[in-house]
Amino acid sequence: MLGLVKKIFGDSNEREVKRLLKVVDYINELEPTFKALSDEQLQGKTAEFRARLEQGEDLDDLLPEAFAAVREASWRALGKRHFDVQLVGGMVLHEGKIAEMKTGEGKTLVGTLPVYLNALLGNGVHVVTVNDYLAARDSAEMGKIYSFLGMTVGVNLHSLTHEQKQAAYACDITYGTNNEFGFDYLRDNMVLYKEQMVQRPLYFAVIDEVDSILVDEARTPLIISGQAAKSTDLYYSADRFVSRLKEEEDYTVDIKVRSVNLTEEGVAKAEKAFGIDNLFDHQNITINHHITQALKAHAIMKRDVDYVVQEEEVIIVDEFTGRLMVGRRYSDGLHQAIEAKEQLKVQNESMTLATITLQNYFRMYRKLAGMTGTAKTEEEEFKKIYGLEVVTVPTNRPMIRHDMPDIVYKSENGKFKAVVDVIVERHKKNQPVLVGTVSIENSEKLSEMLKRKGIQHKVLNAKYHAEEAEIVSRAGQPGAVTIATNMAGRGTDIMLGDGVAEVGGLHIIGTERHESRRIDNQLRGRAGRQGDPGSTQFYLSMEDELMRRFGSENIMGMMDRIGFEEDQPIESKLITRAIESAQKRVEGNNFDMRKVVLQYDDVMNQQREIIYKQRREVLSSENIKDITLGMVMPVVERIVNAHCPEDTIPEEWDLEAVAEYANSTFLKEDQLTKDELWGKEREEMIEYIQNLVNELYEEREATISPEMMREFEKVVVLRAVDSKWMDHIDAMEQLRQGIHLRAYGGTDPLREYQFEGFAMFQEMIENIQEEVAKYIMKATVESNLERQVVAEGQAVDHKLAAEGNRPTVRDENKVGRNDPCPCGSGKKYKQCHGK
Repeated sequence: MLGLVKKIFGDSNEREVKRLLKVVDYINELEPTFKALSDEQLQGKTAEFRARLEQGEDLDDLLPEAFAAVREASWRALGKRHFDVQLVGGMVLHEGKIAEMKTGEGKTLVGTLPVYLNALLGNGVHVVTVNDYLAARDSAEMGKIYSFLGMTVGVNLHSLTHEQKQAAYACDITYGTNNEFGFDYLRDNMVLYKEQMVQRPLYFAVIDEVDSILVDEARTPLIISGQAAKSTDLYYSADRFVSRLKEEEDYTVDIKVRSVNLTEEGVAKAEKAFGIDNLFDHQNITINHHITQALKAHAIMKRDVDYVVQEEEVIIVDEFTGRLMVGRRYSDGLHQAIEAKEQLKVQNESMTLATITLQNYFRMYRKLAGMTGTAKTEEEEFKKIYGLEVVTVPTNRPMIRHDMPDIVYKSENGKFKAVVDVIVERHKKNQPVLVGTVSIENSEKLSEMLKRKGIQHKVLNAKYHAEEAEIVSRAGQPGAVTIATNMAGRGTDIMLGDGVAEVGGLHIIGTERHESRRIDNQLRGRAGRQGDPGSTQFYLSMEDELMRRFGSENIMGMMDRIGFEEDQPIESKLITRAIESAQKRVEGNNFDMRKVVLQYDDVMNQQREIIYKQRREVLSSENIKDITLGMVMPVVERIVNAHCPEDTIPEEWDLEAVAEYANSTFLKEDQLTKDELWGKEREEMIEYIQNLVNELYEEREATISPEMMREFEKVVVLRAVDSKWMDHIDAMEQLRQGIHLRAYGGTDPLREYQFEGFAMFQEMIENIQEEVAKYIMKATVESNLERQVVAEGQAVDHKLAAEGNRPTVRDENKVGRNDPCPCGSGKKYKQCHGK
């Protein structure tokens, strides 16, 4: 049926390639003109292209000439000329698609075409690779082309200082790894001064090995975790202090808005108990917060009503349904305060400060493109998640590699014996062999067997990228035997040595089918580059992981009945088809799992975008007075609406509670009385209190100077946003972990997560507004104001965890004492904000 459709309508991929080949013809016509240019004239093309863009031409208008310029510059700088199919690949990338190009077709060189063209706009282009070694290698080699054409090139490595990173991102083109780009984005949204940011707005990214980055690594989010500035000891200290206080005398409770406030006497006791001068100083925010939460835990949260204690854990009770909400935690430190009250272990000493999935990071680029040797099997995922189409680019020379059918053995032992025999046989005739294994354990097992046979060989397991790339590049030399896990040396071309083509080229042996066909195809693709001869074959056993997962018992039973020996092979297309069918099912399952992870992260992502956008506004605005006062108004509205409900008569309104709350939160003690509010409508009350706040604000500003007030506002707002957001991430993660249990109650966990996550986000916004209102109006402003980091962060490298090691924690970049202060004052850090 598919064949019939193709006959009538033609193959869409074929049509796409034919369309692009017409442009290639035009680029080829330009070649003699560009060859005739002197070096100086060719280098002047960059300035000419940029001027034409300013005059209204667009990138598509410039594409043929820009590609011709890059091709000529490449020939002069590297001695490499782009093939026609490489020009096709470059156009596919420029159009924001994925170019599937076979191994050895020169993908690295292809990337230079769209990267140069898009860098002409001056917005910065990112080239993303799978490891630091490839980023450094490609930026150095391809950088010769860009430098020849007058472009700047940077490489973004983890080892760089803060200033070096800023310089790398300021370049026209920046190379780096997916993790480093993602972590820099998160770190930029944690800085205290806009001058500390390193990234510009995300414009265009070209991802090399796009399947590895957007599919394989998309399962684990990037996380910056750290030790929060607040210590668990403080929860217990605050609890001990609060348990000695008396209601009305030391604190007042407002059940309607579920808030507790210390009286003047209570504040004096707190200052004495904690040895501080002013509880409302911004330096004492943490102590004040802990006391407030401890008060709420004691005065408002009731055991067996709001929560229960089961197996040494505090579990929230849903106020509407009475259902236990396992996995859900109160945010903003309230859960920890209840744990301290109940004399339980206070949880979550370390916290997630910032997190994002790679899917959501890369979807922020205005344009995204990628290249790989294997993308068609994941085409649906690229389309649905990233909106990326896959175009298969023809090879420069016909593919003559021989892919032989799978051979299946009864036992793993029989399989490895057969693999060793084949290696010995091929080694005798000086044919190079590359063996792919799924695990490090299997590569070492095979290595031991080869040692016993006296066969010299190299073993690689994706730990040492630079050395491995060097070894893999030599895997095509006569008689070479190389054992590698699937990812080892990826991105490295294997050239055939002298005389190797005559003995059949590189022979690839797969010792196990991977759960993804794409990974198998990557291994196969290492042979037969650029029309070279080569061959591939997979050796499997009924004990392999994939075979066991998909009903190998029946075939094993059949083999036992027939009397198969362990080293007796079966070659059957039926088994090969069954394996491919199993792989398709696993790929489908994995796609579904990644889709679910993304659906949950999308909830957080919407919230993250709101918080980060507002945070950037605070950092970049000279004056945030309107933002700050804008946070006070909703607090006033909420308190008035809570105590003066629309559906009750004014005589029943609790004006005493409104006045008390306003005085303790943002006015002077006893400044507002209920008599002043009597007889006013709700809107009038809100306006009256807001005017009092504005007057007091102007008074404070005049006392301490407008300049200091502006910086003080930023200190308070950033502190409130960062601490509440950090607690919110933690609470959302706890909710995410327990939400699947809701499915047992017949509800959709994702819908519940969306609904509850939104409610928690609203609550967090209200908490931020309340904290800003309180500290802006109450805190003493000191002359040595300093923005404060809420917690020290470390980036967790999940990549190493995925390779079987413990996750490593990476120390974040810190500003040196003698470095220029990031605030832009021109002073050294130690003489400015490092005092």
